[in-house]
Amino acid sequence: MGICVLVKNLNMSVELIIDSSPKGVVIAILQDNKLLELHKEKPNNNFSVGDIYLGKVKKIMPGLNATFVNVGYEKDAFLHYLDLGPKFKSFEKYTREVVGGKRNTASLEVNFEPEIDKTGKIEKTLKSNQNILVQIAKEPISTKGPRLSSEISLAGRYLVLVPFSDKVSVSQKIKDSAEKDRLVRLIQSIKPKGFGVIIRTVAHDKKVADLHADMNELTERWELCYKEMKNAHAPKKVLGELNRTSSILRDILNSSFTNIHVNDDAIYNETRLYLKSIAPDKESIVKKYTGKMPIFDHFGIDKQIKSAFGRNVTLKTGIYLIIEHTEALHVIDINSGQRGKKKDKTQEENALEVNLEAAEEVARQLRLRDMGGIIVVDFIDMREAANRKLLHEKMKEFMKGDRAKHNILPPSKFGLVQITRQRVRPEMEIKTAEKCPCCGGDGEVHSTILLIDEIQSKLKNIITQLNHKKIQINVHPFVEAFINKKTGFYSSLRKEWQKKYNCAIEVYPITSQSFLEYHFIDDKSEEIQL
Repeated sequence: MGICVLVKNLNMSVELIIDSSPKGVVIAILQDNKLLELHKEKPNNNFSVGDIYLGKVKKIMPGLNATFVNVGYEKDAFLHYLDLGPKFKSFEKYTREVVGGKRNTASLEVNFEPEIDKTGKIEKTLKSNQNILVQIAKEPISTKGPRLSSEISLAGRYLVLVPFSDKVSVSQKIKDSAEKDRLVRLIQSIKPKGFGVIIRTVAHDKKVADLHADMNELTERWELCYKEMKNAHAPKKVLGELNRTSSILRDILNSSFTNIHVNDDAIYNETRLYLKSIAPDKESIVKKYTGKMPIFDHFGIDKQIKSAFGRNVTLKTGIYLIIEHTEALHVIDINSGQRGKKKDKTQEENALEVNLEAAEEVARQLRLRDMGGIIVVDFIDMREAANRKLLHEKMKEFMKGDRAKHNILPPSKFGLVQITRQRVRPEMEIKTAEKCPCCGGDGEVHSTILLIDEIQSKLKNIITQLNHKKIQINVHPFVEAFINKKTGFYSSLRKEWQKKYNCAIEVYPITSQSFLEYHFIDDKSEEIQL
């Protein structure tokens, strides 16, 4: 069963649109009606970030100071020594006793084992066929199996529970020292022995009852993990993370959410039930979508998906990005395109304006495609250091809302900005090419749904920048029929454009042109070069 999710944020009303289909789960986030994030979850995905497994150590690799672990995936998962965590000996002893039936309680009121050496060796810590409790840190990507960690944590709405730790820490985003002290004192008074707690940003100003309820839910999940481990045989999943819809609601739900639209009964009920448990006052915002159109068509999402993915991404102003992917990194090239140089500004001022607009789109693209690893952005060169500094600050500002860990280096003298972004899931890939309607389906063309928008955008640029008063557009006959056709009581697109841009426009069918081919002709019968 699949889902699609849509959100608006940053002091705006937020709508969550969930489109369920048998193909998998897709989650999309909108901000100001603009698609910001898109996530997919396959049905029965048993290797999601946060899932906890009882694994079995397979091949130990001293040269990598790591080991491969069988968690039931087609390829063994990877576990580095540094991801064992300092409390690994305590985890190992606990796992051994629970699986062997020697421990009859999930309580951690025990004496902790000594911490392992940070510079230790994997071969002296683990042995083949040993049972080990691990958590998925990265989902399988490309040809690689999952990446694991033995530093187990259970995330809740307000708190993160950390077994075998006594430390209570507070999110750095909570700046009020008095509030920090209040939260730490409160959590220390209610947390069970043997557990550490990370207090999340959304816990700010929350009442004792809310935090206590979250703590109880997390300890109940640890109890469930313990029960699943008893007498278990590796590999076995002992505790699953929430589904993607619930985990997104858990992490980003705030007062700006206004509606959640769902087209599936099961997910509708599930979402209401989950909201009731974490934010009872929000339960009523979940609404069942019953329209005849597909839910994503109804909310205008499919068109945005078509325009946002692909090698070239063009903004309304004419600026465009070229996005290339390699095995080692992603490269994004910024081009001013049809935007052109504004006459009242210098080349440096124009470059800065283009770069700032492109930077916002780059930040959006990283989140939308969930691009991870190393990203190199080739902005338009700027000579002034102050402008390069401003670009760097704005880039950080645009990416402030990105929940993935990231780091942004200042622009180099060549205009290159290097970004590292955490990758825990495969990058989002959407095929935007379609079967060509004119060649029997043997060939492919760029998304046809965007063709009219593209023609209109270029028409606008021609009229505003070149000041043409009469334009002829030559297109394929199918496209001509669509542009000239009256739609019900409304005029044709051609007449709407004439009125909007105060320009005489004629559209002619040219049978020799390909389906997506078009040309603009001026009043001297000469083609307008774009």
